[in-house]
Amino acid sequence: MCGGCVEKEYPNRGNICLENGSFLLNFTGCAVCNKRDFMLITNKSLKEEDGEEIVTYDHLCKNCHHVVARHEYTFSIMDEFQEYTMLCLLCGKAEDTVSILPDDPRQMTLLF
Repeated sequence: MCGGCVEKEYPNRGNICLENGSFLLNFTGCAVCNKRDFMLITNKSLKEEDGEEIVTYDHLCKNCHHVVARHEYTFSIMDEFQEYTMLCLLCGKAEDTVSILPDDPRQMTLLF
């Protein structure tokens, strides 16, 4: 993976977890060919381990096929929540938890 191609390595993206795509605002240009263009996504794989879905792929420079970053996205269900994580040099790091119930129990207020 190439720190010379990104503005900031592993930027904090809060709860924005990308299953596909590229965070082009963080791409300064390819350190090998010095061009700033769209990214190619290659070697995409989806595997399931112990109820967790793991999506991985590589971000490549469209012009010279230099590997800019490796992207990993995970999805799992824990109790009453869906959990998402993302880790990528280009796209950043993020995690999110969403209730699968109509009313999120974390948002409920006590009536006493």
